Amino acid sequence: MRLVDYLDKGASLDPGAPCLVCDGDVATYADVQQLSGRIASSLVEYGVAPGDKVAILSANHPTSFTCVFGISRAGAVWCPVNPRNEAAENRELLDLFGCSVLFFQASFAPLVDAIRGDLPQLRTLVCLDGDPGWALRLDDFLATSGEPVNRATGDDLAMLVGTGGTTGRPKGVMLTGTTIETMTAVTLMSYPWPERGGRPTYLALAPLTHAAGVLCFPVLALGGSIVIMRAPDVGGFLDHVERHRVTHTFLPPTLIYMVLDHPSLSGRDLSSLQCFWYGAAPMSVSRLEEALTRIGPVMAQLFGQTEAPMMISTMAPADHFEPDGSVARGKLSSAGRPSPLVTVGIMAEDGRLVPRGERGEIVVRGSLVMRGYLNDPAATAEVSRHGWHHTGDIGYLDDDGFLFIVDRAKDMVITGGFNVYSTEVEQALMAHPAVADSAVIGLPDDKWGERLTAVLQLRPGSTLDPAELKSFVKERIGSVKTPKQVEIWEDLPRSKLGKVLKTEIKKHMLDLEPGR
Repeated sequence: MRLVDYLDKGASLDPGAPCLVCDGDVATYADVQQLSGRIASSLVEYGVAPGDKVAILSANHPTSFTCVFGISRAGAVWCPVNPRNEAAENRELLDLFGCSVLFFQASFAPLVDAIRGDLPQLRTLVCLDGDPGWALRLDDFLATSGEPVNRATGDDLAMLVGTGGTTGRPKGVMLTGTTIETMTAVTLMSYPWPERGGRPTYLALAPLTHAAGVLCFPVLALGGSIVIMRAPDVGGFLDHVERHRVTHTFLPPTLIYMVLDHPSLSGRDLSSLQCFWYGAAPMSVSRLEEALTRIGPVMAQLFGQTEAPMMISTMAPADHFEPDGSVARGKLSSAGRPSPLVTVGIMAEDGRLVPRGERGEIVVRGSLVMRGYLNDPAATAEVSRHGWHHTGDIGYLDDDGFLFIVDRAKDMVITGGFNVYSTEVEQALMAHPAVADSAVIGLPDDKWGERLTAVLQLRPGSTLDPAELKSFVKERIGSVKTPKQVEIWEDLPRSKLGKVLKTEIKKHMLDLEPGR
């Protein structure tokens, strides 16, 4: 299926049903179909051929999301560009992708203006909601639309997604229509949905350029509505759940913690929720238990990465509980079970698959896996060695088939000759009632090789004695895994998705080390 086929499937169920809802404005399926058709026709008039790359630089907005379907209908490839990236990173991505057209919001015109001169392939710029003077207004672009078009995507490539620049030059991940179809099928078969004929309502607060966007496709296939929030606002999020009777939503753990800490949560009616996805970073087990009580028995985990989007493993709401209804505490730190259309293995460094219970790198096979990295055969070969996609995550499968992610391979700390996985230490730290978030890193140490170091962000109004915290952690996971050094920061640096940036923390800490 092409991306636009999910829209057209929903429209076939009821063209008059609400499709995109934002700030009180409602676009029906017929409305979105019509506008996407005009966008597709205009793209063809401006010389876009099947397989050409078209980028969107925008915050959450119905028109920009409609452009996704216009791009697909024209047979082109959607290239989401994150507006929170630095200008240099977005210039690199657009250059790597070879984009010929860029749709953007007026609020990002200064960013586009700063990089457009370095992108000769970028021949058409379309401002969705303004007129910076050097780009086409959307109305002028649409005025060129002619006969309806509905072309196949060149070579089945549907999306090009940047990996981000935290580990070097960004890579372009090639995701096919088959990849997205596999992800959509797994989503529909693994989580609860309204009874047959019912329509889900999905609330998109997280960026549509990332997980929040691709999770829209199964909703559209069922003829559901997508409620779009233009900017993150926890109070507004709770308002929308109540007002629109939201059934499905997704937030990274950092934002879920903010929901749990919101003073109005206990008075909210969240009874419409059927599936509250969390993912993109490990979630504190203690806070997940709190969410199961205070938000409801609707929490649903997903684990994936850009190269194998969203659904390597799944954990439905029911998987968080034992058959007797009690919380399955032993499973809350897992990532669920490998999803039905994905094969997961645990691999040693020599390429040997290890038995259940043994730790190694999590590797994946199946149609969920990307085609490869754009114009980078060496990186593609490296990540695909031994015939499996290598996630870079360390983990194991237990006897019940649940997948446990121990750490990122690069985040393991070797201290005193022992391998310590930072995620395990962070879980112990997060169990303390004063800790809001944490990052565990290794710093060079003459005695230990690497000194286990915890950098913490506290909950509002909380104080903490580092010595007391060390005793707290030692009681739970032992002295080897207890941080030797504890630092408290007002805020931890985060990525555009809310992930704590350990590389920045480590760099800052190293800069403070005497003689380094």
